[in-house]
Amino acid sequence: MLLPTHENVISIVQAKFSCTEIVRTLHLNASITQKGWVDESRILALVEHDSTFALFIIISEKVKPESFSDLTIERAIPIDEHFSCDTDPIPESYTHIIFSIIHKKLKLNFVIEIGFESSNFASEVIRLKEVSSFNVNNFNWLDKYSCGGSQTEIDVQQATMNDQSPDLPIVRQKVAQGHGISANRESFLRYQLSLKEPEYTHLQEFSIFVGTWNVNGQPPTISLKNWLSVDQEPPDVYAIGFQELDLSKEAFLMFDTPREAEWRKAIMDAIHPDTKYRSVAYVRLVGMQLEVLVNNSHYKYIRNVAIDTVGTGILGKMGNKGGVAVRLELHNTSLCFVNAHLAAGVEEVERRNQDYNDINQRANFRRHPYTIKEHDQVYWLGDLNYRITEQSAFQVKKYLASDDLASVLLADQLNQQKDLSKVLQDYTEGDITFQPTYKFDLNSDVYDTSEKARAPAWTDRILWKGKGIHQLAYRSHMDLKISDHKPVSALFKSEICVVDQNKYRKVHEEVLKKMDKLENEFLPQVTVDQSEVIFDTVKFREPQHREIIIANTGQVLAEFEFIKKLDDVSYCKEWLSITPFSGCIKPGEKCDLRLIVNLEQPLESIYDILVLHLIGGKDMFITVSGECQRSCFTTSIATLSRAPVPLLQLTPDQFKHAVLTLYLLIFPARNFQVLGKSTKLHPVFDTKRAMAFS
Repeated sequence: MLLPTHENVISIVQAKFSCTEIVRTLHLNASITQKGWVDESRILALVEHDSTFALFIIISEKVKPESFSDLTIERAIPIDEHFSCDTDPIPESYTHIIFSIIHKKLKLNFVIEIGFESSNFASEVIRLKEVSSFNVNNFNWLDKYSCGGSQTEIDVQQATMNDQSPDLPIVRQKVAQGHGISANRESFLRYQLSLKEPEYTHLQEFSIFVGTWNVNGQPPTISLKNWLSVDQEPPDVYAIGFQELDLSKEAFLMFDTPREAEWRKAIMDAIHPDTKYRSVAYVRLVGMQLEVLVNNSHYKYIRNVAIDTVGTGILGKMGNKGGVAVRLELHNTSLCFVNAHLAAGVEEVERRNQDYNDINQRANFRRHPYTIKEHDQVYWLGDLNYRITEQSAFQVKKYLASDDLASVLLADQLNQQKDLSKVLQDYTEGDITFQPTYKFDLNSDVYDTSEKARAPAWTDRILWKGKGIHQLAYRSHMDLKISDHKPVSALFKSEICVVDQNKYRKVHEEVLKKMDKLENEFLPQVTVDQSEVIFDTVKFREPQHREIIIANTGQVLAEFEFIKKLDDVSYCKEWLSITPFSGCIKPGEKCDLRLIVNLEQPLESIYDILVLHLIGGKDMFITVSGECQRSCFTTSIATLSRAPVPLLQLTPDQFKHAVLTLYLLIFPARNFQVLGKSTKLHPVFDTKRAMAFS
């Protein structure tokens, strides 16, 4: 069964095949992705011929092809006893899967979208595999599609091993297999520059301050300096997150709150006074707020800023719980800050784990890198709400009174879940040397004295992931008492990749030169053994043939065809035929062309210029010429009767004289010119017309 959108495409794809090769079904937009470059989507087609089946991989120049000329058959894979397919999930993706095609030593992985199309296509492939296993199959019909086959791959790999530019292996292989650099030049360039990044960059330490505070819906009635300006040296970057900024119904339903402006002003009033800062990004979802500020001197090196929000609250969507995130690039390092507020309640451990996974998977910045995990450095902060289990509030307070934090941390849910690899698996947290930050009576340092008497817990946490991150401090700020939580902060010295512009320009130029060289090296290249073909005297209806050898002297497949010249109706004159007039030649191989001349009309000589076109390469020109012999079959009997000698012995002047004399006898007498001599019999006369009369 075909989707409606496929019905239009299938007729176009069918035009690439013969009438005995039937396209059964299609899968559009199956992408092959490899590190470093983004490949175009493919069309997968299942084709039947004489009760045998094959899977064709087709490249389309357009997202939706408009004619068969938009399509190029990249590979044909027989569905035989060596064929198999498989599907694998993509980690942390609910929308796409890996569809693998295996044939002998070949394995191709395609990323396809989960849905009816992929399910229908995979089922059909499996069914055809089962059908094929009961038949004795002959796949000779696929030979004509073998231009992109395994032999080319072997040649490419050998060429790659012998090449003197080992830093371009993937690019080289792609071009050698027939994919031009030009279409994806920017992707190739970015990848090559990333490989050479150590040559034009150096690591520079930047200080990053990360702070989190659940403010319990309270207004900022106190200064935040003892939290945000506690360090002697001003940080280069601030990432400040709040939870429960506003607990009112209006904030939840209308997504608007005056507390937003109040707390932002409180931040600007409290950040380090020894330098100036600019806000890079700000994002809020109900009560979760995150703002990133950067030292003015570094602002010009910030680029590609993006934000996203993920609600995991009521119905798994609402913004009373969830996360807000900011991503940016500082110099050449990508940073991501995530402020999360996970599900509350001692028993809601699995719900908290799920909230984390939802934020991690659903956050999408619509700018590469698109997901949280793809960044060079990630800082995860917030009220994660993991509690203390297996210990009563009394036991916890007793341990804390004796400063025995280690005994309490053994019962910390976050540590336990991390050890089980259920949450924040790849993240690191510094040693906790401060008292639990939850839950306090308001405006005091006293843990919860209400009827619930909650056990103190480290609900407010800061973790990180990535290379070159060194934590200098991890602390709580107990003197800020307006909330039932205490604020927490961490100070990092993080290694940021800084670009040396002079070195970068030099490397950039080198890569461009290598890419240009590579493009030229892998252009199709052929030679012909003769560019001028001269036939012997051509006789009427006596065919003559000549052979031309085209040799592929390049390193890639050469596809050739003879094309017509401007204003011509065919690629050659009507008296000439070429076999074959198009084809594919593998590297190191040759193709014999046969040129056949067969004269059906009277001509004095033959002459034509053939245009040999290489797809993706240069055009070559071949001249064809020869003299024609007069024939009695193409000369009128009246002319023959007036010839003074046998036809083949007539000189050109004698032949013209015989023709024109006959013409004079037929047409009325007027001034006329015969062989340059004026007469008074006939008007000035067109010699070609008279010759045609013969």
